[in-house]
Amino acid sequence: MIDLMDEVIGWNKDETRIFKRAASSLQLNFRLCHPKESLPKVESIVDEMRSGARESARFWIDLPLGEGGETHKVLIEFFALRAADGSYLGCLEYTRDIEAERHLEGEKRLLD
Repeated sequence: MIDLMDEVIGWNKDETRIFKRAASSLQLNFRLCHPKESLPKVESIVDEMRSGARESARFWIDLPLGEGGETHKVLIEFFALRAADGSYLGCLEYTRDIEAERHLEGEKRLLD
C-alpha cells in the first residue's frame, strides 16, 4: 500500500507473498521498489488514480511459482484509496496466485 506521497506504508507480511518486500522498503517511494521494466506502467496507473481518471487496474502474468518451476497465473490488481470526499489517499496493490482457480469445474457449495 502506498500513501498520498507515493511512499510504501505497509504490505502483507505473509510468508506466501508472491512479490517479497524487505522491511527497508517501508517509507520508500514505490518507484524504488518496482522492477524497472514495469515501473512506467505502474507510474501511469498511480497517476491516473491520483487524477481520478482510474479507480482500479487489473492484469495477469505468468510466473514460475510451482515446486518444479512450473508457471502459475498471477492476478495483480491496483485499487485507488479515497477519502469520503473522493480525494486520493493512496493505492493498494493486490496479488494472488490464481492457478488453482483456473482449473475449477462443477460446483462446490457452502459447507460441502
